Amino acid sequence: MSHVARPAARLAFALAALFLLMGLGGCQSAYYGAWEKLGYQKRDILVERVEKARDSQDKAKTQFKDALEQFRSVVQVNGGELQAKYDTLKAKFDQSQALAKDVHTRVDAVRSVSSALFKEWENELAEYKSADLRRTSEQTLRETQRRYEQLIAAMERAEKKMDPVLDAFHDQVLFLKHNLNARAIASLQGVSTQLETDINRLIDDMNHSIDEANSFIKDMNASGK
Repeated sequence: MSHVARPAARLAFALAALFLLMGLGGCQSAYYGAWEKLGYQKRDILVERVEKARDSQDKAKTQFKDALEQFRSVVQVNGGELQAKYDTLKAKFDQSQALAKDVHTRVDAVRSVSSALFKEWENELAEYKSADLRRTSEQTLRETQRRYEQLIAAMERAEKKMDPVLDAFHDQVLFLKHNLNARAIASLQGVSTQLETDINRLIDDMNHSIDEANSFIKDMNASGK
């Protein structure tokens, strides 16, 4: 894990970011420039943001699993437990929705810093006087870009599947809200199978994205710009 992730650095990072946003209107170049003066390079920030996006996806994956289990319990229930089961299901849906939003935010943050990093790296290639060093740096840049493209593609694939799953999940929760009876529950048993398939596919994509993130973090920590 990069040195940005240490507790003291996290606190300093948060405080300085707050001052920057208050005093400079959130200007991106000023934001990254301030951190570079404190010794935190864009590549360090990228690694930390990838770590956060990975952790957010892992939490969302677990939450979707829990929500699916709760949905199964609702469509299989009989008798007076139905209201309590529904209340728990609604809470699981709300938690899933909140974590999905966090995943979107984290992936956007990864895109932002990666764009700034690669633009800076590309521009600075012209500053080399040594052709050999410039060539080596450019090769490293292209390889890092290739690995990043694999990572962001995996993240986006999982990210895009979250909203359709949440939409379908929301429909079932809303239907149950107004139809808490055995006949309505029976009508959702077939839907449960499709929802389970969709969530399992989402979880598979999230697992792939998490694996890509771990590999990217390992590569970035093992090499320097």
